[in-house]
Amino acid sequence: MHQEAEAFIRQCYGELGKDSLIENRVDEVIDSIESTGTYRHTYEELEYGAKAAWRNSNRCIGRLFWDSLQVFDCRDLQTGEEIRDALFHHIEFATNKGRVRSTITIFSPESGIRIWNHQLIRYAGYEEETGIIGDPASVEFTKECQKLGWKGKGSRFDILPLVIQIGNQKPKWFSIPEAIVMEVPLRHPKYNWFADFELKWYAVPIISDMRLEIGGLSYRAAPFNGWYMETEIGARNLADGFRYNMLPGVAEAMGLNIKRNTSLWKDRALIELNQAVIHSYKEDKVSIVDHHSAAKQFQLFQNNERKCGREATGDWTWLIPPVSPATTEIFHQSFEDRMDSPNYYYQKKAYEERKPEL
Repeated sequence: MHQEAEAFIRQCYGELGKDSLIENRVDEVIDSIESTGTYRHTYEELEYGAKAAWRNSNRCIGRLFWDSLQVFDCRDLQTGEEIRDALFHHIEFATNKGRVRSTITIFSPESGIRIWNHQLIRYAGYEEETGIIGDPASVEFTKECQKLGWKGKGSRFDILPLVIQIGNQKPKWFSIPEAIVMEVPLRHPKYNWFADFELKWYAVPIISDMRLEIGGLSYRAAPFNGWYMETEIGARNLADGFRYNMLPGVAEAMGLNIKRNTSLWKDRALIELNQAVIHSYKEDKVSIVDHHSAAKQFQLFQNNERKCGREATGDWTWLIPPVSPATTEIFHQSFEDRMDSPNYYYQKKAYEERKPEL
């Protein structure tokens, strides 16, 4: 940890223009590590670290806005109810009546806090004899929630509860108040029949199961969000065959021949599904970006990084949008897929990692 901590302090204070404070702070941190085995970030270090982690996130196309991240320091919260309330606040603050604000809420790295949810807001998936109702990606977690005593309505768009675990204590689930969850009913600017599908999606994607690493410290509960790119909803969540699988239904409603690949029915239905997402979010004044604008914003991010003497890293397979990737500049570039620190990392699902004391 010594090396990671010192490297981070030098990077942090150097970028913040506080070189005169570096040596004293490095000495403090090293002394703390040697005497206690760890150290505590100041708020300024925590804020910088969370922002830099976003800047270093290889798979994120929206990094132009990394420095605008709002950081909530919740490291002193200890009970499930306190953590729940902080997460409710995050949802409300980030949603901001549709004008989405990039936000992260960071809990203590030492107390063993884990949020079981993949995202704070997500739809349940119920495995029935006739098939899956709701989101197939949520079937496993939905079963875990049911084991804990939660019962959903059984609809296609049931909001899952928050599940919070502290150390080896029994996890607690908390229903999210409907009043703080903004959802967007999807409709199409041209096809009135699209509304008959009764589709909707939530306003803010708040990732809650990744690990934030800053200077050798791991924050295993640090939910964060930006705002949606329309393809995340229209080309993945609603279109993937292993998710809501809406392409066949949309294509048939358009009068396309879904038995022949040469009709390009998937491509044509995909465009209209994404058009409906953009139209609905824009009409309801909920923040969203189309993939062409996002790709241009990424070019600005690259230029800004070069001006600062840094080269943007990236995972090309994630940066290219899933719709018409070759029409963006990103498709024609290559990136070094390097994980710099600070950063966000995947971690094993909390309910698979350790069995709670029931």
